[in-house]
Amino acid sequence: MPTEAAFTSRLRSAAVAARVGAVLGVCFAVCFLTGLVSHWAQLPRPAVPFPTSPAWGYRVTQGLHVISGIACVPLLLVKLWSVQPRLLRPVPRGTRRRLLEVAERGSIGVLVAAAIFQLATGLANAARWYPWQDFSFRTTHFAVAWVAIGALVLHVAVKLPVIRAALGADVDDTALDRPTATRADALSRRGLLRTTWAAAGVAVLATAGSSVPWLRDVSVLGVRSGDGPQGVPINTSAERAGVRAAASDPAYRLEVVHGERTVLLTRADLAALPQRTETLPIACVEGWSASGTWGGVRLRDVLDLVDAPRRPHVVVTSLQESGPYRRTELPGNFADDDRTLLALELSGEPLTLDHGAPTRLIAPNRPGVLQTKWVTRLEVRS
Repeated sequence: MPTEAAFTSRLRSAAVAARVGAVLGVCFAVCFLTGLVSHWAQLPRPAVPFPTSPAWGYRVTQGLHVISGIACVPLLLVKLWSVQPRLLRPVPRGTRRRLLEVAERGSIGVLVAAAIFQLATGLANAARWYPWQDFSFRTTHFAVAWVAIGALVLHVAVKLPVIRAALGADVDDTALDRPTATRADALSRRGLLRTTWAAAGVAVLATAGSSVPWLRDVSVLGVRSGDGPQGVPINTSAERAGVRAAASDPAYRLEVVHGERTVLLTRADLAALPQRTETLPIACVEGWSASGTWGGVRLRDVLDLVDAPRRPHVVVTSLQESGPYRRTELPGNFADDDRTLLALELSGEPLTLDHGAPTRLIAPNRPGVLQTKWVTRLEVRS
């Protein structure tokens, strides 16, 4: 293994590491905070209710979450490249200095491992590739995010004097350079930084179209173009969900339950209720989003048929026979919002099976995985 002395390039410097690290830290902070929002949005009964407005709120925060995570990839690679010699320097003599060095390197190891895990699993999830079998992505991603941000805060606290000195000096200042960093390269430090910013920008532009409609023509790596049947993409088809036969069955009934009261509704019954039209986005945890014009009956009007109280907690069940989102929970503020519909139409046409026919839930400011398709049962609980 090479030693610190083997790295002679002046590019591997505190000046570069501090500047890339500052931008990386901002991206990590945005990713962390928007990740907290996503976790909050998916809690079935949060202590503080997740807001229903603005209707596009989750679309923006989850788009920022994925975009900032993608920007972190080139930034992290350059950051690790620039500090690699420091990680290979000999452990100093003396018990106290040795313990401090081991503690510092241990915290860096935790930070790097957590960051790589978060970025790798996040990118896999955005691409809808799920290689993991033994853990839940959402809960594990949330837990490791706290490890990553904690290690980052500790690392910044330890290195703050060096960071301040590096950022306060000119990028070509050599005061903080390693003694062996004497070789000038064809690329200057400013050139390396410009290349790093450009790489992060290209990564964002190549993928952000999944969330930002006007970038879709240039986002060649976006997981969703925004197109699809009736103008909205589809994650899970009726065939894949195994509901084609049940959703097409003329005997389909929507069961609405509150205590001892039960009402069974056909699709024709739903269509006979007062209809509304709302323009609401579908925003998925993978980062893609699209807006649709939905027509259907207010969920509150359906719940009134069983005398449900105000702000009811509603369990929504799909015709799907399995899957983590076969059954979802709808908090009371969403159930009572006038924009929350049992949709029967999309873009002025009857819902297709792949979009959730006979009826699906559509609510404002709600993750796409919780906008249950092929709804078969609504149960009001206290």
